[in-house]
Amino acid sequence: MRSRILSFTIFLILFLAFIETPSSLTSTADVRYRSAPWDPPCGLTESVEVLCLLVFVADVSVKSYLVGWAQFRMNLWLLAYLAVLVVSLMDWIVSLSLVCQEALDEPQDPRPGPPCPSAQPHPRWSLAVGAVRAHRHPTLLFMNLPPLRIRRLLRPFFLMQNSSMMKKTLKCIRSSLPEMASVLLLLGVHLCVFTMFGMLLFTGKEQGDGQDRERLMYFRNLPEALTSLLVLLTTANNPDVMTPAYSKNRAYAIFFIVFTLIGSLFLMNLLTAIIYNQFRGYLMKSFQTSLFRRRLGARAAYEVLSSMTAEGEAHRQEVGVRPQDFLQVLQKVQLDSSHKQAIVEKVHSYGGDLLPADEFQKLFNEFDKRVIKEPPPRPEYLSPFLKSAQFVFSHRYFDYLGNLIALGNLLSISVFLVVDADVLPEDRDDFILGILNCVFILYYLLELLLKVFALGLPGYLAYSRNVFDGLLTAVLLVLEISTLAVYRFPHPGWKPEMLGLLSLWDMARLVNMLVVFRFLRTIPSVKLMAVVASTVLDLIRNMRAFGGILVVVYYVFAIMGINLFRGVIMAPGNGSLAPHNSSAPCGSFEQLEYWANNFDDFAAALITLWNVMVVNNWQVFLDAYRRYSGPWSKIYFVLWWLVSSVISVSLFLALILENFLHKWDRRSHLQSLAGDPDTTCQRSVELLFRDVLEEPAEEELMEKLSHHPHLQLCR
Repeated sequence: MRSRILSFTIFLILFLAFIETPSSLTSTADVRYRSAPWDPPCGLTESVEVLCLLVFVADVSVKSYLVGWAQFRMNLWLLAYLAVLVVSLMDWIVSLSLVCQEALDEPQDPRPGPPCPSAQPHPRWSLAVGAVRAHRHPTLLFMNLPPLRIRRLLRPFFLMQNSSMMKKTLKCIRSSLPEMASVLLLLGVHLCVFTMFGMLLFTGKEQGDGQDRERLMYFRNLPEALTSLLVLLTTANNPDVMTPAYSKNRAYAIFFIVFTLIGSLFLMNLLTAIIYNQFRGYLMKSFQTSLFRRRLGARAAYEVLSSMTAEGEAHRQEVGVRPQDFLQVLQKVQLDSSHKQAIVEKVHSYGGDLLPADEFQKLFNEFDKRVIKEPPPRPEYLSPFLKSAQFVFSHRYFDYLGNLIALGNLLSISVFLVVDADVLPEDRDDFILGILNCVFILYYLLELLLKVFALGLPGYLAYSRNVFDGLLTAVLLVLEISTLAVYRFPHPGWKPEMLGLLSLWDMARLVNMLVVFRFLRTIPSVKLMAVVASTVLDLIRNMRAFGGILVVVYYVFAIMGINLFRGVIMAPGNGSLAPHNSSAPCGSFEQLEYWANNFDDFAAALITLWNVMVVNNWQVFLDAYRRYSGPWSKIYFVLWWLVSSVISVSLFLALILENFLHKWDRRSHLQSLAGDPDTTCQRSVELLFRDVLEEPAEEELMEKLSHHPHLQLCR
């Protein structure tokens, strides 16, 4: 219950960024069409925030009481937890004392229209003007920034401190920073050398030649040349940056090819290799630590219970745990009923003998097993014909037939998509498509009924794939009945009128989309696809901590972007400094109509950061924010590119490779479990790697327990 309350509180305090000023509650982020967002009344979000902070105060108080002051002072995470809470509460008090006036008013974006010379400029327009003037006076940029609310930047800390896996990930990132820094330094030297060489090479002595166009477009000055080559490192502006010089003389291509070979294909891949090598075995180390802690806890429980046995029966020389003592403790533990029942049955199998340490440890192995529930018994029919039908419709070949029908349905949809690609919706004849939809849906319904007949309703619902198929069949049937009720049965030349949400084309597209989803039933039937799908699902479950790291990075950079660039992107017209689309250069921010990529609210900032992380056309963002905010804005975007696209993506790639390689090669694991009766049970992810984990020695466990501050061993 405590963990659920804490998780909900963390989610709530992070979600506040979407509704507090500047609010993201608008239908669009485009500055040309965006309406005035809803601003919460003063004190609303602050009240929710202080409630969340009080929950965190209670949490850190309980933790400090449980671990003791001596351990609390040695725990850096708890000390940082306390410091973040103190700073957040102080910043909250400042905001409340200013009656929420520390934030600038939301800019009112002017609608496109004819310029009005007599109109007074909006107060926020001065921010954009001041930002543009920062080209000559960079300090003006910081004079126009809204006040920074420090507690917003500190909110992701609550997410990190609540996850042990995220803490381990940060520790591994910190340990790999020296190796990454060495490659990044080499990458910086590579950029600087080729920038200098490019500035000397493209001097543009003759007006109008390729060198002059190359210099004016990409090598005008040192910052522009460095930016052009940095973007080329990500291949986002390739071959644009090479084309002017290459059009004049093909020999200039050697400069750009050599730069790309060294930077993109060698140094960037070397950085990925270093990160992979640093994180290689990281999951194994985590599982090894987890295994040691579990063994240590089980051994501590054994020592405590065996000491109780020794006190109650001092005349006995055997050392062990009485089964009744273990069962008494087990009844007080909140545990899944299936696991508890399995452990009770195993304890009863020992009779009244004392449990030694090794047998006591084997009891805890039951927690690692996911017992496969036996399916409910099938209906029993007396008629030989019904028995034969039950055998046929419950056979796996009947599933194969259903998969083949689903494939035929998918192929028919694909054919009609290709045939009708160039036909307007009002000119299409949907007679054949409507008939096919009816036929396939009737088969799906018949298949559902036959499986229920063969397996019984409880047996049918016992398999997740049947539940998936049944739900989609029900939705398809409802949609088809609704279509027939509105438009009648299909006939040649079937072109019914549009009736809003129940239009034929919308209904057909929805039905076809669901049919495509139903084709997913074939994945478990193909062994290779099943292994890949299960690997992907396991990666999603086991990489939540790394996803949390990415959430933290996005959150911090989005808040920083709002404070740095909020309001600098203004719609063209009515006094805005942005040119109209017709007069903007080709490929520029204005000509591409990237107006929705701004930092005016939290949601828009997240999307902008995502677009920059993908690095496709990210030079457009660099150029636009350089013009609107000043050249120092490039530092923000380059830092984001390094953190997100270089370090984070390389980290995820390394972790995916590590997980996938261990999960793909299971031959040694399967051989080690050959003949084991427990192989009939599904096992947790940790047990998939049990063959490469080392069992901790008993001496190591006893040594650790002997130094435990809260456990006094009697022997």
